[in-house]
Amino acid sequence: QLQFVESGGGLVQPGGSLRLSCAASGFTLDYYAIGWFRQAPGKEREGVACISSGGGRTNYADSVKGRFTISRDNAKNTVYLQMNSLKPEDTAVYYCAKGYTTSQLMCFNSPPHTRFYNSWGQGTQVTVSS
Repeated sequence: QLQFVESGGGLVQPGGSLRLSCAASGFTLDYYAIGWFRQAPGKEREGVACISSGGGRTNYADSVKGRFTISRDNAKNTVYLQMNSLKPEDTAVYYCAKGYTTSQLMCFNSPPHTRFYNSWGQGTQVTVSS
């Protein structure tokens, strides 16, 4: 069964760091772009970062550029999101998902949009608070 499991969330003070992991099972990540998304209470789910299937392209939402870094280890079937300089507004449940197609156009030149990703994990809570 195709499944993502996110982990690494928690409570952190402003300015702190967390590293989220997205482990896939039931399929091979290699051929898919992967996106990280987040959803804060009362808000729509938004794209945070994506990485192309080969890892050569990454795109970020403006709100996280320069602070977050997405990476992938296809050998471990896992994608990571390193989050530095965290702010209270980063508080949300973070999800990963795969591109709906193996097209090389996924994660081409813009942050991910929920419309083009599927197979959502259960999410991991990130809370930034003093």
